[in-house]
Amino acid sequence: MTVCRSCGQAGLMPVLDLGRSPLANALLLEEDLVTPEPVFPLELVYCPHCTLAQITETVPAEQLFGEYLYFSSHSDAMLTHAQQTAEKLIVSRNLGPGSLVMEIGSNDGYLLQHFAQAGVPVLGIEPARNIAREAVAKGFRTLNAFFTAALAETLPKADVVIGNNVIAHVADLNGLIRGVATVLKDEGVGQFEVAYVRDMIERCAFDQIYHEHLCYYSLTALTHLFARHGLRVVDVELIPMQGQSLQVRVARQGVPSRAVEQLLREELAWGVEFYQGFAQRVERLRPKLLAVLNGFTSVAGYGAAAKATTLLNYFGLGRDRVSFVVDRSPHKQGRYIPGVRVPIVGPEQLLLRMPEVTLLLAWNLAHEVMAQQAEYRRQGGRFVIPIPEPTAV
Repeated sequence: MTVCRSCGQAGLMPVLDLGRSPLANALLLEEDLVTPEPVFPLELVYCPHCTLAQITETVPAEQLFGEYLYFSSHSDAMLTHAQQTAEKLIVSRNLGPGSLVMEIGSNDGYLLQHFAQAGVPVLGIEPARNIAREAVAKGFRTLNAFFTAALAETLPKADVVIGNNVIAHVADLNGLIRGVATVLKDEGVGQFEVAYVRDMIERCAFDQIYHEHLCYYSLTALTHLFARHGLRVVDVELIPMQGQSLQVRVARQGVPSRAVEQLLREELAWGVEFYQGFAQRVERLRPKLLAVLNGFTSVAGYGAAAKATTLLNYFGLGRDRVSFVVDRSPHKQGRYIPGVRVPIVGPEQLLLRMPEVTLLLAWNLAHEVMAQQAEYRRQGGRFVIPIPEPTAV
């Protein structure tokens, strides 16, 4: 890719090259271990025209999302956030039996369930076949498809359109937002959440970069993208999800809130310099993390999320250093982390095997994980939080 995914301009600036990496969520089965895995370039670049940070390689969406192993319902923090999001929207938009809430990338119904329980009709659009089946089995109306501008022409109009952590995953950004503008009622609102690029850079959270995440957003980049299709960002909130995320609300009309104006002013001061030096900071992180881990004789990992694949592979932490990775999702247990091929097991294995230290790969859920593993810690087990500075706790 040589032009920006959003504005189409050339002149993209290199930010960070992570080499060739396997697909982060393509967790391996036992029989897969005898064959090589496909790897793809993983390079982050920056568009000086619209400020969008993005990777240069586009892996076909069907290869990434046709079958998917991330189920939102396995995160307590995600479920709590979903309930709070639904409750706020129901009140602020006066939603009821005559309304429609549509979610793009609706996963297993983790969010839509709260609207449905309140008597608000819902429609989920979920491309992963296995996850869409689970949502339908739970009773949530879900269409197994990729949301596109063409599909939007066939869908009913919605009072609220939600897309949580979905805009980052789409190659045809303008087609997606054009579709949102099509399905949104004239007085409707769209609400979207994206991991905030400022947090990623400042926290040195390079592990958020993987092939599913094509784009890394600032509010400025989002404003340009939505405006291109007649939608205004009217409000923004910084929320503690995925480290730190932007939750933006868009509409056809309306005056941007003070929060929007303030954040846009802050981002205007960044300049290109904000992104320079990111690669050097990532490189300095590796020896620091290895130095901490080398102080322990037995090491496990916690969280087989996509970020684990990026961190373990780029830092070269294989089975010789990390014996196993724990994950609560039964859909991931019994599989292996791509590239490094570390086995994934259930959380009970922490107490059974008692590794001296556990590398907290799901560092964005640190409080949740350490609370769940209080007994492991009571018996002397420790965690290492790798980002932004490796710390044993």
